[in-house]
Amino acid sequence: MKENIGLNLAFLKNVSIKDIFPFFVYVGFIFLAKNGIIFLLKKTFRSVQSKNNWIPTVEAIFNWASFYGTIILFLFYFSKENWLFAPLYSVKGLDVSLFLILVAILVITFANRVVKTLTKHLMPILYDRFSVDARMRYTINRLIYYTVMITAVIVSFSIVGLNWKGIAIVFSTLGIGIGFGLRNVAANFVSGLIILFEKPLEVGEVVEVDGEIGVVSKIRLRSTSLYLYKEGTLIIPNQYLIENVIMNRSNSPLFAIVHVGAAYGNDTEKIKALLKAAVSEGIKEIEGVLPEPLPAVRFVDIRDAALLFAVEVPVKDAKVKEKLEDKLRHHIISAFYQNKIQLADSPTDIDEH
Repeated sequence: MKENIGLNLAFLKNVSIKDIFPFFVYVGFIFLAKNGIIFLLKKTFRSVQSKNNWIPTVEAIFNWASFYGTIILFLFYFSKENWLFAPLYSVKGLDVSLFLILVAILVITFANRVVKTLTKHLMPILYDRFSVDARMRYTINRLIYYTVMITAVIVSFSIVGLNWKGIAIVFSTLGIGIGFGLRNVAANFVSGLIILFEKPLEVGEVVEVDGEIGVVSKIRLRSTSLYLYKEGTLIIPNQYLIENVIMNRSNSPLFAIVHVGAAYGNDTEKIKALLKAAVSEGIKEIEGVLPEPLPAVRFVDIRDAALLFAVEVPVKDAKVKEKLEDKLRHHIISAFYQNKIQLADSPTDIDEH
């Protein structure tokens, strides 16, 4: 059977401003009423509890109702118009009209709304009942979301006469360049599934990537978000996380580390004692220092023009680490100056693993 995939826009000739203007007036009233109700609710209930608890839920419900109300109003308002059901194109004998396209859009958006409501309001009840931890909750929610949305997309494509074989043929004709781009997307997609199922990383864990320490905030199929203390959010392709060595610091303490290089001729035992004293003074001024393991001062290396020491103190998080390292440097410089300890002139970078 011959397929006619060209768009037929002749129906637009039968659409007049006079016909559609009242519809847009009704839509304006819907959104005006919605915004007015939400505004009155926020003005009437100003408590922090209301703003954080039920008002966002009510606002989401009104947004949902206004969106679907507009589409349903469109379908009913123009239900007697021939152009709503006039075929735009035909695929394998199926005449695809504007009505079917709107139904396909409704399926996808409705599925998106339902699955988000399910994972946000209903699934937590089951998680609490069966004592599911936060990291497993995130993984289950992601799997439910992607399963429902992929199903909705397949159903929507079927409604408008598209199929996966046809889509594959279209993409295959777009050239090798796009093929390479899709290959990277596919690699990140598969890597995301590996992370979700094998769970080498989980939401809430502290990891170090290329020297940046942060907390895993989101794991998506294409990328993972790492929240840094000051630099914002780092977006990392999932393929990079699978192919490179990533240090997971969740099961080991985070250390505030200060490297110090002293010139030859200084008493190493005296330097070590001064560093210990600086640590004792520094940790008194900062909250968030862990009781175990104990702070350590080590004589770590001998260079051509420097005696290298390392100060290590276990801390709660990256914020405490930064503050404590700042305090320790101030105390160390002050102690060295008072005791006439000369710093090394050469760089004192230490490569420790």
